[in-house]
Amino acid sequence: MRDVLDELTAWWRSGATVGVGTVVGTWKSSPRQPGAAMLVGPDGTVVGSVSGGCVEGAVYELATGTRDDGRPVLQRYGVSDDDAFSVGLTCGGIVDVWVEQVNRQTFPELGEIADDVEHGRPVAVATLVEHPDPDRLGRRLVVRPAPDGGAAVQGGLGGERLDAAVGDDVLGLLEQGSTQLVRYGPDGERRRDEIAVFVASYAPRPRMIVFGAIDFAAAVARMGTFLGYRVTVCDARETFATAKRFPDADEVVVAWPHRYLAETDTDERTVVCVLTHDPKFDVPLLEVALRLPLAYLGAMGSRRTNDDRSARLRELGFDDADLARLRAPIGLDVGGRTPEETAVSIAAEIIAARWGGSGAQLRQVSGPIHRGYGTGADAGPAAASVRVTQLS
Repeated sequence: MRDVLDELTAWWRSGATVGVGTVVGTWKSSPRQPGAAMLVGPDGTVVGSVSGGCVEGAVYELATGTRDDGRPVLQRYGVSDDDAFSVGLTCGGIVDVWVEQVNRQTFPELGEIADDVEHGRPVAVATLVEHPDPDRLGRRLVVRPAPDGGAAVQGGLGGERLDAAVGDDVLGLLEQGSTQLVRYGPDGERRRDEIAVFVASYAPRPRMIVFGAIDFAAAVARMGTFLGYRVTVCDARETFATAKRFPDADEVVVAWPHRYLAETDTDERTVVCVLTHDPKFDVPLLEVALRLPLAYLGAMGSRRTNDDRSARLRELGFDDADLARLRAPIGLDVGGRTPEETAVSIAAEIIAARWGGSGAQLRQVSGPIHRGYGTGADAGPAAASVRVTQLS
């Protein structure tokens, strides 16, 4: 939803009514992850995508109808191997799409949520997408972290105990930046599944910190912004660390790298790229970085530079397990030479690390192409009272 939030909010602020289709569940090989959304505006304009083209036409029709009559629907799309080119998922996966009407009356909290997202304040929206009572479908619980460490909630799903259970769980998902479908019993029982709640987390963008104000850093910063990271470039040299040299970075910091990393905020989603390849910068910086729970840590340098750097880190007490976290030389072997080509190889390694990819050519591996955001390659969707488009 983040990708279409600006357009949705603009229509909402104008008082228009929009049909919205959102991916809430995927299984096997699905082209888009939960949270991907498609809008059908008041004039029929389409924004966004739920399947990369496979079922856009069918979702468009549903969203147009829901925009006009206000009746939400949870629709499942799947395809058999025998009929892979009909209206359905040609990739062979299964996707659940929640289709709803959005305007100022049906979603009064949207303006505040959009403001939170714009300013980097964490917020999550829990939507009731499956319930035995159809009149309760579409109810929302908006969850924000409270100063006391608990959940500050707005709205409700129609039950005090259900709201309490969902609020607690959503707060945990928000801390992880996780968007997914969660199931409960009527009173919030976590071991039952009659009720489905879709949780869309809008955590602040994950950070990419690039150390070393060199030409490769400019290309990596550009790629990081393209991938959705909040990019910081840091270098101790004031002459080189300027906003003019790094227009795609969100911020440029002049500081000793190891001191900056020790003092700045990082989390399990943070990506750190060390491009200085100078031991007086690298070793103190990596000594700090290897003690942090980062999503990715890579360092540029030749084989000789990397061997020397590893030896220095071992002298500081790091062992094989610690050094295995350091991806050096940084990037995948794509044969790149230019800063831009090198940035692509680094981005590819970051993506592979995030989703568990091997980095091999797809033609050389078997199994699902898209992974990491379903319930598993061999798992099927839980039983649900949804409309199903299953073509065979």
